[in-house]
This record gives sequence, structure tokens and C-alpha cells, in this order.
Amino acid sequence: MSQVPAATRALRVLRFLAAQADPVPLDRVMRACDLPRSTAYHLLNTMIDEGFVVHLPDEHRYGLGVAAFEVGSGFTRQAPLARLARRPLAALVDRTGHGAHLAVLHGRDVLYVVEERAPGRPPLVTDVGVRLPAHLTASGRAILSALPASQVRALYPDRSAFVDRHGRGPTSLSALRAILSETRQCGRATEDGEVTPGLQSVAAPVLDHNGHPVAGVAVTFPSDVDDVEPVSAAVTATAHLLTRRLGGDAPAPGPVTPSSR
Repeated sequence: MSQVPAATRALRVLRFLAAQADPVPLDRVMRACDLPRSTAYHLLNTMIDEGFVVHLPDEHRYGLGVAAFEVGSGFTRQAPLARLARRPLAALVDRTGHGAHLAVLHGRDVLYVVEERAPGRPPLVTDVGVRLPAHLTASGRAILSALPASQVRALYPDRSAFVDRHGRGPTSLSALRAILSETRQCGRATEDGEVTPGLQSVAAPVLDHNGHPVAGVAVTFPSDVDDVEPVSAAVTATAHLLTRRLGGDAPAPGPVTPSSR
């Protein structure tokens, strides 16, 4: 045991919860982390207060909280993913003729960490360092669609969690779930005019070796573009490439039809 046993126990609990596919009951935390019931209970309550753990009272289970996602996103922002993504995003811009970006989940927002602008296209709101509501963006929906349902529920516990931007987009958990279900079926997320009127986006998730969504790759283009399939195919192929580079499981790349734009 280290000289700061409480810190060691807290980190042990975080590591255990991060390795679980779903929230777990108190007894499993106790056994896995070798903690007495009272210690585990008080430790989890402290971590709940700090946002690192969330309690689902109806299920009597504990899972990772928003603060844990922020820590993970911080690692992603600081180096490896951004470096890995820059060249594939530049190639994505060349292929589609539209601006591309990479975003990570930061609480209920997405934070844009890489942007590649298309020559001759107007600047977008998705500049590096900008945060936007995840439930309104294609990048955010792509990431959320790959999270466990319990984690999405923890992020959006009630209607107050749904920020409005232009009067469009989901305003309840059930509406968001419907969008995420469609996203999983299609393998890509979309939004049209919910972030910026007149512009639409297509995105796909980037997964790590644990199958956890660490980012979303997206392309943004005018809403009057009717044939979005070439763009969607290029976005999905880029996300799969990054997934494989992170050791994740992604389908083998297929032929990508160049965009006419």
C-alpha cells in the first residue's frame, strides 16, 4: 500500500469500473478492490460528489461519471490521437472537398481537437478548442452511440441536460436514444442545421482496443448536397483507419467512391 492509501483505493476503484462493460453493484466493487463494505461505500460517495462515479439507484449499481470521461478525453487531447488523425483527416478533405474535424467527448459536450479546412470553403464553428453540445453534433452522436446505454443515461439524467441551439434536435433521453439507435444501425451519425443552419455533417466513431469510443471523425458540408453517400463512406473509412491504428476492431476498408464536390 502506498503512503496515500485513500488515493490508491480510489484509483483502484476507477480502474475496475473502467474495465466493466456496465455499472456494477457495490458487492462487486468490494470484492474486486478488496475493500470493506463501509470503506467502499464512503469512497464511492466521495467519488460521486467529485463526479468520477455515478450511482444508479434504481439498479443499485455504480459506474463511471462525467469527470472520468473528462480525464480520458484529456489524455486523448494531449497527444496520440491528434497526431495519428492529422494526416488521415487531410486525406479526407482531399477526398471529399469539404472540411473535416476530430472531436472528443468532454462531459456533455464535444471538444474539437483537430480541424482540417477545405480550400475555398468558409470557416466553420468547429475550430480547435471549441465545445458544442454532443447531442446536437454528428461527432457527439457518433461517440454517444458507442457508449453503454447506462452511461448515456448518466450523462443525460433529465431534460435540463439538453441544451438548445437553434430550436432543433432531441430534447429528451428517449428522443436521443432513437437517434443513437439509428446511428448504430447505419454505422454513422448525421445532423442537418442543428449546429449551423445551412450546413450538415456526417460522423463515425473512433474506437480504442477496448471498443470504447475515444473520438468522432466528421465532415461538414452544405445542406443542399443531396448525395451524401460518398462523403459518408469516406468518413467511415477514415474512422475505421484510426480505430485500427489504436488497436481497435474495425472492418477491413472497402472501396471509397470519390465525392463529386
